[in-house]
Amino acid sequence: MRGIVLIVLVALLGTAVGSGVAGAAPDPTPPPNPSNQDLQNSRNQVNSQAANVAALTKSLSDLQGQADDLQIQVAEQHESALQAMDVLSGAQQAADAATAKANAARAQTEAAGKAIDAARARLDDFVAGTYSQGLDLGPIGLLTTATGPQDLIDRAQYTDSLAEQQASVLDGLQRARVDKANADSSARAAQDEAEKRRQAAVSAKAAADAALAGAQQAAAVQARRLADVQAKQAQVQAQLDAAVNSDAGLRAQRQRFQDWQAQQAAAEAAEQRRAQEEAASRAGRSVPPPAGVRSTGSGAVQTVIDRAMAQLGVRYSWGGGNSRGPTVGIHDGGVADSYGDYKNVGFDCSGLMLYAFAGVGVNLPRYSGNQHAFGDQVPLAQMKPGDMLSWARAGRIYHIALYIGNGKMIEAPYSGSSVRISPVRYSGGLLPTVSRVL
Repeated sequence: MRGIVLIVLVALLGTAVGSGVAGAAPDPTPPPNPSNQDLQNSRNQVNSQAANVAALTKSLSDLQGQADDLQIQVAEQHESALQAMDVLSGAQQAADAATAKANAARAQTEAAGKAIDAARARLDDFVAGTYSQGLDLGPIGLLTTATGPQDLIDRAQYTDSLAEQQASVLDGLQRARVDKANADSSARAAQDEAEKRRQAAVSAKAAADAALAGAQQAAAVQARRLADVQAKQAQVQAQLDAAVNSDAGLRAQRQRFQDWQAQQAAAEAAEQRRAQEEAASRAGRSVPPPAGVRSTGSGAVQTVIDRAMAQLGVRYSWGGGNSRGPTVGIHDGGVADSYGDYKNVGFDCSGLMLYAFAGVGVNLPRYSGNQHAFGDQVPLAQMKPGDMLSWARAGRIYHIALYIGNGKMIEAPYSGSSVRISPVRYSGGLLPTVSRVL
């Protein structure tokens, strides 16, 4: 945050401080800078959505496998149904053939029955004719009624013929009756067997149809589940894409801010180099007053400011700096040591003030609290270039800086930083008075 404020305010640097600072430029507007928390939340959302998509993709793969298995089962049941239909068709054909065979047998037995009836009628006619003619076909009748030997022979032959005819008719009748009974029995057996096969095939087809319907229903249910998961996956994928795009947008926004920040930092560095060079040039031309003599007036103020600005970019070093310039810092056993201040040449906040004012014959004390007390106490609202601003916590002054005008100050802020121009910080315990030495 300190860097951002510094960048913006250095860009404003330019209103004349004494005679050597250029005119002010409008403050450039920085692009939006998403916070680190915004970036982290965005990345968390991307990761969460990616995890959801991964889980749904696995679920979709599992469901797809189940759906494939069910479709195979449907295909198997289709084949079973087709097989059952073939069995049914064969059984129906066998039943139809048996029915036709039984019908043919019945026709034959009916014809045989008609023949039997005709033979019976002829026999009845024969018997009736014999009785009506009064023929005695027995042996005594043939002998007593014959008119001669030849007539006897003829009568005997006729009698034998009649007997043979009668026996033949009776035998044929009996055979026809037996054939009819056999044909009827075979036809009934064939018809019964065909009907049993047909009923078995009908049952098999019904079972196959039921299995097919069940498999199709299960496949349809699975297909709907698959479609639901696919739709949910598409929805979550869209959310992931949106999160990724949003994340990319935030990171691109952060990159734009960082690019802008780098440009401003480069501009700041260039401006500070220019200001430092001009201030160093003016400070080099100024002649320090004789020992014990203090310069006064606007020229003296400009000299103090120029001497301080000539040190822009010099490293902060706790305990560093004296009236002649930057020096190696001192050990503090803590933060300053971690930055190597004890071996770095530079200034701390009060060392920079001591050096700046030494150029006009003012010998400030080393401690910032004493420096604040060294000058006249002027209300903060009346501060002018050349005044020193101080900050305190718990009644103890911990920092001091030089006001250079236009709401800006020059300071050596803390370990790890360098001498820089900053906007006046009204927070952090800024005292209500400034120290005016000149």
